[in-house]
Order: sequence, then structure tokens, then C-alpha cells
Amino acid sequence: MAKGHRSQIKRERNAVVDVRPKAKLSYARVSVQKACFVLDAIRGKDVTTALAILSYNPRYASSIIKKLLQSAIANAEYKYGQDPTKYPNPENLIIAECFANKGPTMKRIQPRAQGRAYRIEKRMSHITVVLDEK
Repeated sequence: MAKGHRSQIKRERNAVVDVRPKAKLSYARVSVQKACFVLDAIRGKDVTTALAILSYNPRYASSIIKKLLQSAIANAEYKYGQDPTKYPNPENLIIAECFANKGPTMKRIQPRAQGRAYRIEKRMSHITVVLDEK
């Protein structure tokens, strides 16, 4: 068991801040399963290869994730824009993490035969892309 007061433990845990450039899209109208098919294809790749994969991938989620990846690259440029010595070359950036978490589900009703009602669930997801240098 950790020593110290609970607030001290929380303070130490929250002091560790992830400084890697990232981008997050909340409430994307695509299910987690369908987004993960595309995310698995680009995980661990460098950003130029990942953008090429996403450009030619026929899935709907690839267009959403491509925009998100471009946003993460722009965040990396902005973050290191104040200090040009630390500025990473876009060719040196790789996708360190990319994942999709479950979001809320919209529930709709579809009428069916003999007066029955059929529930349609329109799922959403929260997609995150984290970049890092080689």
C-alpha cells in the first residue's frame, strides 16, 4: 500500500503529464469496432506512410482518422513552433498510440411487421491519436 495521504498520492499521480503531441475526436459517428479496423492498420507506422494508407483505404472511418492524424501533426508543429531547435521533422514522427473508446449510443425505433418495434442503435466512439519521435 502506498504511503501518504490520499490527496498526496493523487497529486503525485497527476503530476506525471504526457507531453507527446496528440489529437482527440469525441463523438465520432462510427462504431468502435469499425474504427479499430483502420487504427490497427496504421499503429506504429510513420505519419507519411499512415497518411498514404488512410488515403487509399475504402472504409468510412479512414477519412475521419486521416483528418484526426493531420490535426495531430499540426499540433506537433504548433507545440514545437516556439522553440525551432526542438521542432520534429514530420518524417521523424510515428504513431505511438491510437485507440478508440466507446461513446454514447443513439437509440432509434424502426417499425416492423405486425405492430412490432425494432431498436436501431447508432454507436459513437471517441478516437485518440498520439504521436512520438523515432
